Formats: sequence, structure tokens, C-alpha cells
Amino acid sequence: MSNAFFKVPAPVNEPVRSYAPGSPEKASLKARLQEMKQSPVEIPLIIGGKEVKTGNTAEISAPHDHSIKLGSYHKAGEKEVNMAIEASQAAFKEWSEMPWEHRVAIFLKAADLLAGPWRDTVNGATMLGQSKNAFQAEIDSACELVDFWRFNSFYMTELMADQPNSAPGMWNRTEYRPLEGFVFAVTPFNFSSIAGNLPTAPALTGCVALWKPASSAVYSAYYIMRLLEEAGLPPGVINFVPGSGSQVGNPAMQSPHLAGVHFTGSTPVFQGMWKTIADNLSQSRYYPRIVGETGGKDFIFAHPSADVDALVVAALRGAFEYQGQKCSAASRMYIPKSIWGEFKDKYVAEVGKIKMGDPEDFSNFMNAVIDGGAFRTITGYIDHARDASDAEFITGGTYDDSKGWFIEPTTIVTTNPKFKTMQEEIFGPVLTIYVYDDKDIMETLALCDTTSPYALTGAIFSQDRAAIVEMSNYLRHAAGNFYINDKPTGAVVGQQPFGGGRASGTNDKAGSAMNLLRWMSVRSIKETLVPPKDWRYPFMGES
Repeated sequence: MSNAFFKVPAPVNEPVRSYAPGSPEKASLKARLQEMKQSPVEIPLIIGGKEVKTGNTAEISAPHDHSIKLGSYHKAGEKEVNMAIEASQAAFKEWSEMPWEHRVAIFLKAADLLAGPWRDTVNGATMLGQSKNAFQAEIDSACELVDFWRFNSFYMTELMADQPNSAPGMWNRTEYRPLEGFVFAVTPFNFSSIAGNLPTAPALTGCVALWKPASSAVYSAYYIMRLLEEAGLPPGVINFVPGSGSQVGNPAMQSPHLAGVHFTGSTPVFQGMWKTIADNLSQSRYYPRIVGETGGKDFIFAHPSADVDALVVAALRGAFEYQGQKCSAASRMYIPKSIWGEFKDKYVAEVGKIKMGDPEDFSNFMNAVIDGGAFRTITGYIDHARDASDAEFITGGTYDDSKGWFIEPTTIVTTNPKFKTMQEEIFGPVLTIYVYDDKDIMETLALCDTTSPYALTGAIFSQDRAAIVEMSNYLRHAAGNFYINDKPTGAVVGQQPFGGGRASGTNDKAGSAMNLLRWMSVRSIKETLVPPKDWRYPFMGES
């Protein structure tokens, strides 16, 4: 029994470590990387707190060096998914009825474990398994995931404190219940923080979950799962079921116990999941909550007054950090002729300084793309541009898969604003630029707004305040996360809640109270203090 309303400590964003030369954190991380490379792991399913080995395994290799074998993982099938559903339902009653402050305590402990003794391990797993450099891993798998756990805990208590008014003679209350059934969390390869947040945000509210990590990111996901166990997460609350989309997704999606989907991934997959849910509604016990963040074709739009030096940095970082494998990565750019020459010269010079290679060499800004499938898809777009008459390369355009999945930072300039690489999501280090006549800025804003079906992130650059107002208003619905004089990446929990509309998702804003509310089912309670004892109403009297 809880005899107080407890306050969660006000969260502060986890400081980002620099990993500067000679720093203790750099030495510690490098040592942990060597240990992990020398200790391959066999990753089981974790169902009801128990390890399950199916014998159907896949190998885990480093994207930047095919010869580095990090281990293997067991794949779940329909049998194991049904076991996980049963385990989640067995855990639901005790977990959902656990006093909320004890659920919070588990995730606050997880945050402190990640910020401290687990930091090198989860960062190292992200670097080795997903080919992220130390800084990109630090801001993702350490800082952002720590922030998710601390801020979500704080947001939940704020939501529960929101209570209705009560008229004289009654007491009205709002109870924030978890969803019955289970939440199916399907997580992507590109952010370990998203992988850790998607199953835990619902769990924090009292839900139970099945977690299917991306096959190319099982390595880091496994360590996050072990961290959660060390933090005290009870068995069965989150069940770890890696495997193929069809083998895991189909039985999970068709279960009558499905209460919600928390998804980050491709638009076609999400649309298929939505259709499956709709087709199965008559057999479902619930109307599942569907929360998804999907694709993006994120833009930078420059006004003639833009600061060229700032624009160069934003384009380079926005397009090529983590090899462009961010939902928010800058993928298309609109720049006026009046500043194009200056921008091009400076941009090409800076991109030429980028080093690419193994993330263990901290001087490398870029590393490998995630796997062979991504490599072939991205290079297909590059080859298309090479064969086109209305496009040219000003940087990159080459690639090499002999050792790892390496693609040079590639910049295409096109005379066709509807060119293939201006419209379609690529998810790789490819930026396409369209140069417009200054006098055609309004028509080009219309192109920016309508060329892509997505509306995730976008950035505008201008030093003219009236132009900023006009551009912001025109592009109001073109991006759920909108940046003024900054790159369109790098949303921070508690500062820029993340999500987009149109084909980019349901815009339920990860990193905010809005997302948590999706995993709550509200009960309104009215208690009448002195109930009436006569059924007659005054209006029934006649004089």
C-alpha cells in the first residue's frame, strides 16, 4: 500500500561524453570493444524470464568488417510467440497492479545502470553491431535511452496528477489503467534508444509486451534486455522474441490478445500491419492502439538570405551522420541560384575531408551501412543517377563491399525536382540537391511540400525573419519536427518530441507524455458522498 503521492525527480538530459583523446571514457570504451569482439555471444529468446533456444539461428557480423563474428541468435517461430503471449498474460495481473512508484523505480534504476556500469557495453554493442561511431552511439544508445526512461517516468506521474473537477456532494477521479492484452513492440536497427523505448514505454504504464527487435540489431537489443533484467524487471513483462517478420509478426498480430502496436520501421510494413489488425478486428478482444513512426524524405530548404557556412555544416551532418540511416536524415535539398556557387565550393571541399571506415578508429566520421540488403538498395539509387541525363554527382557515387558495406558520401544535383532520388526514401548516405531560381521560391516551396508523401522532419535556413515566418507557415504540414537554421536531425527527449504525419506515421511523439497516454486506458470514477433516497425529482411536483 502506498500512503503518499510520490514525486519523481525532475529529469535532466544525460550529458554527452566527448570521448576526446586521452579521456578516461575513451580508454574505457575502447577496452570494452576489444573484450566484446573476443567474446562472441549466443543470444536466446527470453520468454517469461527464461532462456529459450530454438536451434534456428542466424549469425551476427559487424557491418564494417564481415570477418568480425559477434555471435549468433536464436529465432522465434509461432510456437515461441504463443509461449511469449502466454507468459505476458501470466505476468499482467501482478505487474499492472504493482504500485506505480515501484514500476518507476525499476526504470529509474535501468537509467542509472545505463548511465554508469552498462554504458560501455550498450555503446560498444551499438558500435560493433550497427556500425556507429562513438559519438553517434553515445547520443543514441546511452544518452537518449537514459532520457527516455527518466523523462517517461516523470511524464507518467504528471499524467496521473491530471484529475477532473468534482461538483458538490461527489468526488470524481480519473484512473489511468494499462491496456489489457499485450503490446507488440517492433523496433528498428538504426537507434538502440528507440529499440529500448518501444517496449518499455508501455511497460512503464503497466502494460506487458512482446519485443521483436530488427534482425540486424539483435546484438545491442539483447544487452538492453539483460540490463532491464538487472534493473529488476519481472519475468514476462517484456518478452524478447527476435526472428523474421512473418514468423514472429503474423502470430502476434493475429492474436485476440493484441492490445497495441508500437512500431518504428518502413511505411509498407506498417501499412500491412494496420491492414492485418483491421482484418482481424472481429476476432480481437480489443481495438488495438496503433502507434508508428515510419519513413521520411527529409528536406533542407535554403532561402537566398541563408548563412552559407551554417548551411554547409547542416547539409553535411544532416545527410551523412550515421551514413544517412536516420529517419530524420537530410535526403533532399532546395537551394537558390544566388548562393549555389559559394555553397557548392565550400560543401564539396568539406565533404572531401570526411573519413570513412571502422568505428573503432575514432577519426572516422562515417562507417558502414547496416547490411547487404541496404547496400544493394542504396547503390541501386546511385546507379540510377549515374545513368540519368538530368543528374550529376558532385561528391561520392562509389561504393565497396569487399570488407564491409561501405558507400561514399554521395551528393546528386538534379535539374528535375521530381527526380527519383528527390521523391523516394533511400535510407543511406545520398543527398540530392535541386537548384531553383530565386524568383521561383514560392513554387519551390510548393514542390517541397508535395514532392514526397512523407512529413517527418525538415529544415529551413534564412536570416530574414519575414521569410522564416512565410516558409514556416507554408511548410506547416510538411514535417512533424521542423528546424529553423539547424539540420533536420538530432531531436532530444524532453526538448523536441519526435514524430511526423502523412506517410511518416501517427505522430504520437516519442519522448513526450502524448506517447505514454496511448498506452493508458482511462477509467472515470464518480463517488456520490450522500446518495439520494427518493427517486422523485422536484419538477414532478404540481402546485
